[in-house]
Amino acid sequence: MPIRNRFAELHKDITAWRQDFHQHPELQFDTHRTAGIVADKLRAFGCDEVVEGVGRTGVVGVIRGRKTDSGKVVGLRADMDALPIHEATGLDYASVTPGKMHACGHDGHTAMLLGAAQYLAETRNFDGTCVVVFQPAEEGGGGGRVMCEDGLMERFGVQEIYGMHNWPGQPLGAFAIRPGPFFAAADLLDIQFIGRGGHAAKPHDTIDPVVMAAQAVTALQTIASRNADPTLQVVVSITSVETSSTTFNVIPQSVQLKGTVRTLSPELRDLAEERVAAICNGIAATFGGEAKVKYERNYPVMVNHDAETEFAAEAARKVSGNCADAPYVMGGEDFAFMLEERPGAYILVGNGDTAMVHHPEYNFNDEAIPQGCSWWAEMAESRMPIG
Repeated sequence: MPIRNRFAELHKDITAWRQDFHQHPELQFDTHRTAGIVADKLRAFGCDEVVEGVGRTGVVGVIRGRKTDSGKVVGLRADMDALPIHEATGLDYASVTPGKMHACGHDGHTAMLLGAAQYLAETRNFDGTCVVVFQPAEEGGGGGRVMCEDGLMERFGVQEIYGMHNWPGQPLGAFAIRPGPFFAAADLLDIQFIGRGGHAAKPHDTIDPVVMAAQAVTALQTIASRNADPTLQVVVSITSVETSSTTFNVIPQSVQLKGTVRTLSPELRDLAEERVAAICNGIAATFGGEAKVKYERNYPVMVNHDAETEFAAEAARKVSGNCADAPYVMGGEDFAFMLEERPGAYILVGNGDTAMVHHPEYNFNDEAIPQGCSWWAEMAESRMPIG
């Protein structure tokens, strides 16, 4: 079924919800205002159950179909949190909170799933139960993991689950997906090189951690160029360098590096962790210093399940007529935790020619709302058809 007429009718309302969320961004688990609005709307729509506080500030709505004989339970998930970025869009509904903005489109995801929930609660044209999941703390807080640890799947009987993300540069309202590994594991690096500080005029009396750190920044790139199979994907990025000295003429006692490692397979993830430690410890030993390496495994690889990916693609084709093959994405996505718990899939919907996500001039494209809402509704109805 193509875009549903009901979403054309609701487009103005859903856009208003989205722009209100955009104007009032909240970070990580501090999504109290957003979650409160979501819960109130779900109750107003007539959801059979609305549960707040799942995974700290997550909200879950339960919508039972006109029939429930199939016993099927399908989950649909959207994320609610914003980013610690100062907005530079100049919109009349721009963020009213300096240093916070919806730079990834979670305001759009939340609004679209709310629109779909309203439609599904009105029509209930499915045989089973639809569980709509509104998750906090996707941006670095692991809210998906926390909701799962709080028993999301077991408490609500979720059997399969689906997610969606808008994608700048992809044609407006067009869909793309891929089976298997899709979004990368995103791990965190915190490396400290410790030497012996001293006067910059007498480097021979020091053990210079700046030299160690400089060597490491370059040497860590050999994980991709000389250790990993060149047909596979790994990205090592050092994003911060700080020293214990702030003056011109002092060689510091220590230097701290921070960064990320992104991989698309468990084996390559293991290799990267092993090589980071070996490279840093080896460099420190070469110069007579010490390295303290903290490698934190953060979001795992997000893996779309094969059958569910085809279900999601078929729903997209019904809505828009086509579903393209998506490229690998080296960014992290904590929907990965939910896909480790239950079969499901994650799809991209085009945001058109806009600034990329995590950019201060990014804005979710409200013209994608009917397609996104229709895909959510199609997923519920096609996975739980009334015979």
